Amino acid sequence: MTESNVPRVLWEPDEERIESSNIVAFARWAARERGVEAFGGSGSTAAADFDYDALWRWSVTDVDGFWASVWEFYGVRSRTPYEQVLADRSMPGAQWFPGASLNYAEHVFEGRDADEVAIRHATELRALDSWTWGDLRERTAAIAAGLRELGVGEGDRVAAYLPNLPETAAAFYAVASLGAIWSSCSPDFGVRSVIDRFAQIEPKVLLAVDGYRYGGKDFDRRPVVEELRAALPSAEHTVLLDYLTPGATLEGTLPWSELTGRGAGAELTFTPVPFDHPLWVLYSSGTTGLPKAIVQGHGGILLEQLKNLNLHLDAQEHDRVFWFTTTGWMMWNFLVSVLLTRASIVLYDGSPAHPSPSTTLNGRPPAAAPPSSSPSTTLNGRPPAAASSPDLGALWDLAAEAGVTVFGTSAGYLSSCMKEGVHPRRGRDLSALKAIGSTGSPLSPEAFSWVYEEFGDDLWLFSTSGGTDICSCLVGGTPTLPVYEGEIQSRGLGMAVASWDPDGNELIGEVGELVVTEPAPSMPVFLWGDTDGERLRDSYFAVYPGIWRHGDWIEITERGTAIIYGRSDSTINRGGVRMGTSEIYRAVLALDDVVDALVVDVPQEDGSSRIELFTVLREGADLEGDLPKEIARRIRTDCSPRHVPDRVRAIRSVPRTLSGKVLEVPVKRILMGESPEKVASRDSLANPEALDYFSGLAHR
Repeated sequence: MTESNVPRVLWEPDEERIESSNIVAFARWAARERGVEAFGGSGSTAAADFDYDALWRWSVTDVDGFWASVWEFYGVRSRTPYEQVLADRSMPGAQWFPGASLNYAEHVFEGRDADEVAIRHATELRALDSWTWGDLRERTAAIAAGLRELGVGEGDRVAAYLPNLPETAAAFYAVASLGAIWSSCSPDFGVRSVIDRFAQIEPKVLLAVDGYRYGGKDFDRRPVVEELRAALPSAEHTVLLDYLTPGATLEGTLPWSELTGRGAGAELTFTPVPFDHPLWVLYSSGTTGLPKAIVQGHGGILLEQLKNLNLHLDAQEHDRVFWFTTTGWMMWNFLVSVLLTRASIVLYDGSPAHPSPSTTLNGRPPAAAPPSSSPSTTLNGRPPAAASSPDLGALWDLAAEAGVTVFGTSAGYLSSCMKEGVHPRRGRDLSALKAIGSTGSPLSPEAFSWVYEEFGDDLWLFSTSGGTDICSCLVGGTPTLPVYEGEIQSRGLGMAVASWDPDGNELIGEVGELVVTEPAPSMPVFLWGDTDGERLRDSYFAVYPGIWRHGDWIEITERGTAIIYGRSDSTINRGGVRMGTSEIYRAVLALDDVVDALVVDVPQEDGSSRIELFTVLREGADLEGDLPKEIARRIRTDCSPRHVPDRVRAIRSVPRTLSGKVLEVPVKRILMGESPEKVASRDSLANPEALDYFSGLAHR
């Protein structure tokens, strides 16, 4: 992108914000203690002279020095000293901090005031309430003692089929404190999807919920729990949380109250484990075959989140951090890790389109929004409530009532609010809000602009991209940098992110493969069941041996900002012109009559290919008139003439995973003749019926 095409600057931090940021405090310490040239002025450490690019370059060239600095600056506690920072820097196989023995959970509870609030929480069943640090410690200790009595110890797996509740957070900290291994799925996951995940790790204990409420509807999950118990013979005990129906029981399970009662009054203790000892197991989307069971370690996650949450999220004392997520998405792990900082967190379980205007979170109806005609639109992987006029103001109501200062959500939610005419500040006091974070998919320039139109230029909007694979951000927000319309502010500290062409040459100002050229602590320790490491190598290191290939198209601009163009394995290459699907979606979704879309490039027998565009249309719209021509014109103008679809079709809904990802590659494979059962696990989809259309189309 040439300088004449530099996008608008939508926000710049003022001097006070830069001065008070955690990253400037860290940079000053690094300049003094490590001799890092993080400030532009000669000998100056003034905030105005802070040079983020210089700090980033140091963090990815002196890898050992940077991560040792994070360790020292944030006072990581180890029962035994580490021998060196990086004993083996090869990828895969990097060995971090050998000799260290620590516990992630110990750092969560260290030095806390028992009377301060740690967690604020609300659901469709529960009004906004809070737990203090004293409450959290007491409940975590009781769960840990109860699990210990059930025989759970170091290295045992505890699987959680639980909603986004404070009890779930306490259970995670309890499992971590024991040196056991945590893994969770949201209770809206289907039976097969949960079994495909949990059966791989053979849990010793299953923590499950009796049911949940979403969009005003109750879902009894006890029949699912019965099936899970039958499919998980390794689970010696199942503990049932009676959340949907207080007092609910299930034969053969242990009531939650009995688990915590067994450990009542226990002291919270922490089992020291090696740096790379498994902390949790996360899972890939599972659109093909069994999901990858990604194992990340106590020390790697601890260091990465201390860095990311303090320096990039800029979480500070008195901040209240919210992220709209379920327990089946890595953003839940990210959110509960915020308690490693001095901030508190806000949890919500339920639909973003509920309560309806007749129901209230805070004693008054949410601000009205125009009715949606898009039942297919997904918000964080779940469709909106089935009501004919869903109101997308529920999360903004929660933000106002809970005094949220950092509001995190998906790009899909912000785009839906924009399309449905939601005005977050209308009738709400959001004066505490100072930052909005977006992830899950690329945030369009139009959505960037909408946020600033609604909130003004004193709010920091940061878009991030990374993923389950590292449970963090590769590129994301930095509180001292400007926000350019449609762009991610920076590469993350300690993340040697680059854009490469197929021959491994670095690109600036051009789209290439997102690679990471140096190891990072939160990269997977291993994939569960991958005894020879072949699946790990094939997943990340096969294209560029010894280099992490993330699977996204990325552009690093001359300004050091980043633009994500979607998955590299679904990018459309026409005549040598590569186009990320996100660019096509941006063009198509700018049309009022198009509310959702999916595009694939299907190879033909003669060696050519066909671009098929599938659209979900607003009620009353059709493809009989001028709309197909307008779609073609927008793509021709905004993207390239080569990428005008060969065919535009109308569909009822776009198939997505439970975490909100569009199934571009599975749909492409179905249209190429592969069996739907082989390319996508229906239980891993938010709307599995949406695949039936493509199966029928392929057959025809």
